[in-house]
Amino acid sequence: MKRLLFAFSLFMAHSAMMMAGGLMTNTNYHIAFDRMFARGATFEIDAAYSNPAGLAWGHDGWQLSLNFQKPWQRRDIEATVLNYLSYPGLYDGYNGFQDTKFKGVASAPIVPALFASYKKDRWAISTMIGIVGSGGFVKYDEGIPMFNALTMGAIFQQSLAARQANPFNPNNIILTPDMYTIDSEVKGKQYIYGAQLNFTYRLLDCLSAAVGVRANYYDGYSKAFVKATTLPQTGSRELTNMELDCVQRGWGFAPILSLDFHEGPVTIAMRYEFRTKINTKNETSKLPEGLGDLAASYVDSNHVRYDMPALLTVAAGYEFTPRLRAALEYHFFDDKNAKMANDRQLELKHGTHEILAGIEYDIDDRFTISCGGQRTDYGLSDEYQQNTSFACDSYSLGLGGAVNLTDQLRLNVSYFCSLYSDYKKEMPSYYATPYPGTEVYSRTNHVIGIGVDYKF
Repeated sequence: MKRLLFAFSLFMAHSAMMMAGGLMTNTNYHIAFDRMFARGATFEIDAAYSNPAGLAWGHDGWQLSLNFQKPWQRRDIEATVLNYLSYPGLYDGYNGFQDTKFKGVASAPIVPALFASYKKDRWAISTMIGIVGSGGFVKYDEGIPMFNALTMGAIFQQSLAARQANPFNPNNIILTPDMYTIDSEVKGKQYIYGAQLNFTYRLLDCLSAAVGVRANYYDGYSKAFVKATTLPQTGSRELTNMELDCVQRGWGFAPILSLDFHEGPVTIAMRYEFRTKINTKNETSKLPEGLGDLAASYVDSNHVRYDMPALLTVAAGYEFTPRLRAALEYHFFDDKNAKMANDRQLELKHGTHEILAGIEYDIDDRFTISCGGQRTDYGLSDEYQQNTSFACDSYSLGLGGAVNLTDQLRLNVSYFCSLYSDYKKEMPSYYATPYPGTEVYSRTNHVIGIGVDYKF
């Protein structure tokens, strides 16, 4: 069971990334992002996150905004293994684990975000509160290939060793997958809550700057079990019963700098978030025995890193007419220098690159429509991808609109979806077997949102 125990030690069930953004960072909090994406050059209330310096040209007085989003996502793994558990001369050619799909359902409740700002003359102060990283739950009701394959391989090898050691004992039979059942489940949660405060000042008629800080609180858990029991005809005995239950929580802080140049119809903005060091503490109630040093990631009271990476954004906006606006934006998440559990960040080819574009049009003084797109490239590698935590590069598309219900009150609605590229991982030796296999990781994501902005 050594390799199976090792699998548990690797189990970092990063919950589904339910929102837009990098591996550990969300970027969509306000509904205006969902319907346009490129919001890095805006002066509206959502600039409290995406462009704090731009609030120097925003609404004089108070602004408030309350937003709600509902995401849905699937995270599936299709595993294919050739000649799984075959053993020449004993059980040759058994294909009991070929082309099996493990369906993961990721969910989140309604995800809220709150914005507020106050501007007077050349200065402004603003805040944003929301789920700034990840945000959701993921569950595999039938487990994941890694755990199931290692369980089957360990059972086979142990029964084979017993048979070879004493072939005349009638109880020493070679156990193959048709002789027992596996009950397996994997689930995880990951939320990073954030509260951000910014101070903005207009240095020149065309240039403003902002400084801020965000407090981040990590709350997550990893839970899994694998149980294997022989069928009645082989004696109804328990072969494996392993469980993991680990809760992780921790704090971190990130300084934020922002600049905004605004002249006529042109706006150019930059924002830099420093890395957030989050050192979570384990609260473990169940841990498999026999892990040795490999258990460090889950031993009760041990600390595990879940940093949020430094983030650089550069955006350019242009107002073609008083009713028509467009923006182009670039994000870089420095994931390779943000420490992850077991130093997984070192397996990435590069940090995350994102390109965003959006356009917005005021039909009249009451109605506004917008749409946008985003391309995300994570720099993935086979070594980074795991059953318990994988990502897929994507294109995202969003659209929606706004209605000015009164001079002070605006209603925003949106829908966006992410179109993911499947990631195929080739393995010359599939976990505990000496045979080649592949895993294909796939995802789907849909988000609807509604929010209200109020000025006074």
